[in-house]
Amino acid sequence: MNVERLKVKFTADNRRVILLPFEMNGDRTSRILAKLMELSEEKVEKLFSEILNDFSERHRDFTDNLIIGYQKVSDHIETQDVSEKRKMLIGAYFSKEYSIESAALFNPSMVPHPDQSGLRPGELRFILILRATGEGHISSIEFREGIVTADNAIVMVDASRQASLPEYERATFPIDKIKSFVGESVSNSGLQAMLEKGITLDKFKKVYQDTIQKDKSGALGKIMDYLDSNYSAIFSSEFPVSERVLFPFSESECMGMEDARFVRFQNDDGSYKYFGTYTAYNGRSFRTQLIETNDFLNYEVRTMTGNGVLDKGLAIFPRKVNGVYNMISRQDGENLYIMKSNDLYHWENAEKLMTPENDWEFVQVGNCGSPIETDEGWLVITHAVGAMRKYVISAVLLNLDEPEKIIGRCDKPILSPDASEREGYVPNVVYSCGSIIKDDELILPYAMSDSASGFAKITVKEILDEIK
Repeated sequence: MNVERLKVKFTADNRRVILLPFEMNGDRTSRILAKLMELSEEKVEKLFSEILNDFSERHRDFTDNLIIGYQKVSDHIETQDVSEKRKMLIGAYFSKEYSIESAALFNPSMVPHPDQSGLRPGELRFILILRATGEGHISSIEFREGIVTADNAIVMVDASRQASLPEYERATFPIDKIKSFVGESVSNSGLQAMLEKGITLDKFKKVYQDTIQKDKSGALGKIMDYLDSNYSAIFSSEFPVSERVLFPFSESECMGMEDARFVRFQNDDGSYKYFGTYTAYNGRSFRTQLIETNDFLNYEVRTMTGNGVLDKGLAIFPRKVNGVYNMISRQDGENLYIMKSNDLYHWENAEKLMTPENDWEFVQVGNCGSPIETDEGWLVITHAVGAMRKYVISAVLLNLDEPEKIIGRCDKPILSPDASEREGYVPNVVYSCGSIIKDDELILPYAMSDSASGFAKITVKEILDEIK
């Protein structure tokens, strides 16, 4: 097939850093604070001036963030008579820079931008979502924006030098949502009364922290996990798209938010919302979480439940089919499945859709993002794994009204890693988390060996002809 690789490439930029807390145990914290409190104001001013000179241009609202760092350790300081510069100096000692892209920038997905104003005829503005990986192989979610021109070239908006985190808010949940996640009855009458009023994580920890430590796998531990894993992330509209970073916030994702598959979803009333499924990894186990947004400024992160969401690589269809939500998934790390549900957050039964048949996919087949609606059927871009763990990209076509039925599948890859793409953190891989169709061309963002990302395009007609 005639695939055109475009010249636009994304490589990791280790200059993009965020501010994180630099956490130490209580005794060490107290010793450092004692030394800082003994410094003369003259020395404090000198040290802080050096820090301001070295770091202030690298971060938005740098001094405000240092005050936040100070507030995190202020309980260890007996006196409240602390000058503003000493507070900020203390905040600097208990803060650190984290390079979010120091290892890689890869596994992109692509959706139409919610703002399509001010474009020339035939242009489409888009949001690109990327997995950024830094020190300790911790993955976060980054964003870029660009335009597909009238002749389907890609023009990107320059990425901001700065990277910023959102304001976080914990969610309050009624008892029915919590019971669904816990999967068992709540017999404690005091807890029952608390849940019926709606409960926050901080309130729950205050009452049950000691009990939870004894049995993290019990109902109380599961409730705390649920309250911890559901939150809102809110960015200022002053932050350009490329400055916004979703970095792990809850314990369930503390080691990474991986491979976000975003889709623009059409609601029953014709309006749109964006959903992104991602893998939350805590260093021991993983789960699938759901990100919701209308504007890529305000995000809600929600837990998905049920036996159907126990593996990775879930991708939601861009609209309901026959009145229910549909999702492409994998359940066993080998085959492709389809699921249906009346509840976007709860998925149970999965039906096997496709198994490896060709030699280049004997090891595994999976999706490369959400299905795309065409007149001929649901086009699902797939990935497949063959000999030497080589990843390629291909496609399958599903029936529009009965997506559990396959119309046809490619008997060859659409895209395979070429000589310039096969070297990287994970060699011999091309991979995507979501594409779009514009003017009968598939615009395919893809990662190269888990290190960098780029774009390719191919006519939909050519793919469909191959499938048929």
